[in-house]
Amino acid sequence: DNVAAPESLLPYGEREWKGNTSKSRLIKKGYEAVAQRSYESLRRVRGDNYCALRATLFQILSQSEKLPAWLQDTDMSQLDLLKQWRFPVDHKNEGGAVEQLECCLKRLRKRWQEAVQCASPEEKEHICQQVFVGQNEEYELLEALKFLMLRTAVQLHSDMEKGSQVPEFCWLLFARDTSKCPRSFFTNHLRHVGFSGGLEQVEMFLLGYSLQQTIQVYRLYKTDTEEFITYYPDDHKKNWPYLNLITEDDRHYNVLVPLTLI
Repeated sequence: DNVAAPESLLPYGEREWKGNTSKSRLIKKGYEAVAQRSYESLRRVRGDNYCALRATLFQILSQSEKLPAWLQDTDMSQLDLLKQWRFPVDHKNEGGAVEQLECCLKRLRKRWQEAVQCASPEEKEHICQQVFVGQNEEYELLEALKFLMLRTAVQLHSDMEKGSQVPEFCWLLFARDTSKCPRSFFTNHLRHVGFSGGLEQVEMFLLGYSLQQTIQVYRLYKTDTEEFITYYPDDHKKNWPYLNLITEDDRHYNVLVPLTLI
């Protein structure tokens, strides 16, 4: 499975960080700090270039209580860009990139709806076990998340150009020489996510914003600093649901399991 069963935080930290270097002591101290905050377990997420998206999607399907209204909207107005989309699975008979992305979005809506309608955590777990097995569906759902990120980047960039108020991370996202606009962001960054690179930190803000979820990440190498817990994004903490992830290095993300869900 691409998302493993829960395992206890402290034994996991001890096993992964044997030895007594300052780095291993810091990371183990981080695991202890997280364990004191009502988390007992984590789920290991497969460590490929999709891991941030996979961990986030897992948390959505295992925790969501309602289907967001914006997910009904499948505006594909950036069609010229979409022709360059790369798919991890070969779909010879399913039309062009636009049709394939529409299919990915439909699957995301269907799975999210199913998860919301589940009567118990066990039922949600069953859906996750069907999805996170490395088959076509899982990758289609992850590509759907990337599409939502692109759509949101287009909207935010347009707002910036009009002089409207935008979240602070937009200035960082579009300040990079390699992503001055949605087209270069897609060509140089988003298109490669899952293939040759993962999500960078500024793109985690965009992911949370695109899903209207606050992704709360415990960053263990920042233990004992103000950045130990980072919120992606940090401006809707009061009104968006929380998804909880943990990372040792801002590259690989695992899923945190609250005590009540075990």
